[in-house]
Amino acid sequence: MKLDLQEVAKILSSRWKGAGRMATGYSIDSRTIKPGQLFFAIKGPKFDGHDFVRAAMASGASGAVVCDDFLRWASGDLQPDLIAVRDTAEALENLACSVRRRWGGRLVGVTGSAGKTTTKEMTASLLSTRFSVLKSPGNLNNLFGLPQALLALEPVHDLAVVELAMSAPGEIARLARISEPDVGVVTNVAPVHLAFFDSVEGIAAAKRELIQNLSRERGDPTAVLNEDDSRVRKFREGFGGRVATFGMSPKADVRAEAIETLDGGGSSFRVRGNLMTGEFHLRLPGRHNVENALAALAVAGVFGVHADEAREALLSFGAMAQRNEVIVLPGGISLLNDSYNSNPRAMERMLETLAEWPGASRLIVVAGEMLELGKTSPELHRAVGRKMAAINADWLIAVRGDARFFVEGAVEAGLPRERALFFAGAAEAAEFCRKILEPGDVVLVKGSRGVHLEGVTQALAGAPAEMRKPE
Repeated sequence: MKLDLQEVAKILSSRWKGAGRMATGYSIDSRTIKPGQLFFAIKGPKFDGHDFVRAAMASGASGAVVCDDFLRWASGDLQPDLIAVRDTAEALENLACSVRRRWGGRLVGVTGSAGKTTTKEMTASLLSTRFSVLKSPGNLNNLFGLPQALLALEPVHDLAVVELAMSAPGEIARLARISEPDVGVVTNVAPVHLAFFDSVEGIAAAKRELIQNLSRERGDPTAVLNEDDSRVRKFREGFGGRVATFGMSPKADVRAEAIETLDGGGSSFRVRGNLMTGEFHLRLPGRHNVENALAALAVAGVFGVHADEAREALLSFGAMAQRNEVIVLPGGISLLNDSYNSNPRAMERMLETLAEWPGASRLIVVAGEMLELGKTSPELHRAVGRKMAAINADWLIAVRGDARFFVEGAVEAGLPRERALFFAGAAEAAEFCRKILEPGDVVLVKGSRGVHLEGVTQALAGAPAEMRKPE
């Protein structure tokens, strides 16, 4: 939302001494700032945005929000361009919350241990058939990213759909206070970020913060909950607003029946319930994506989107980069590129997808280390390794760090030792995988972001001209 800098300063309980200017956008990165954007100098553990204020101004920033201390020693020529505050991160949050309130529309917040980005994208796509929708771009889902997404709200938007992520207790509550969601969606609760939590129950409590902090400013709030997840199901207890559920359970308000896997990895399914009914097709692979679609369909039903509108939107929904991508290589080799991130639940669901792949000659798993699992990491990797053996994977190529425990679990569960190998890095794993590929193979590539398994995908896919995505 465009704002006069004098108005921005007033919202932030500060002063603007410069000439009349408008903020046409907002940024925390001086490297990508665009002319007219207001720069927030954020102090982080590895950087200090105040070191780049002058660079931001040279790139055309309309002004900069800085800490009080910076104003005291900033050069005289720079001072008129500055809005001084006690804490720049807090100022970013406060301005975003003010813009959200000024906009005044209904906002959908999506969280969960897995599938939240895909669910957010699907939800926005379905709602866009009837409304003008702002969605948080990419994964702008934390205390720095979410405010930037909210600052893009404009009067033309009827609804907003944003993603809320966390790595510690209290973060989702804080994000909810900033964004004031009216509708809260929880996809699931699973063992992720256990380096920061003492149990899965602790993770559930953190995810529940979204439901506990739904706004009542614009009417009764709505909680959209996964009926199949016993922890999420409990979030309705003590909640005073409307509850809409999704899942495979016959008790769900939006439930899937007669799920069939299609050639190329998509799905067809029938939806029943009091919010949405009909036959639907999804181009993304796996039963877990049907669950994500059910969550999006539940939200669409809450907002009165017709089944025919939702059906067309879901049919046209495609994979995002490095998430649920299906790339067909020469020789009929199918590459499942899900290399953006990983956790035990997400990995197991993709293994189930791999096991159900139509017409596969051999199943090859390239599995990167799953990060942020704390002291539980070795056993969680072993458990997923056992799952790899259970789906009858033909090859396991484990990459980096604790991924070696994938190998231990898989061999323990019966995968031949000579077909379960560990590599220290993605480059070596990619080279080996290329050597063993045969026509008709299906290859799953999945690992945590820090393992950089996108390098494996790029190596296997080769030059862009040599690959094609299925229609």
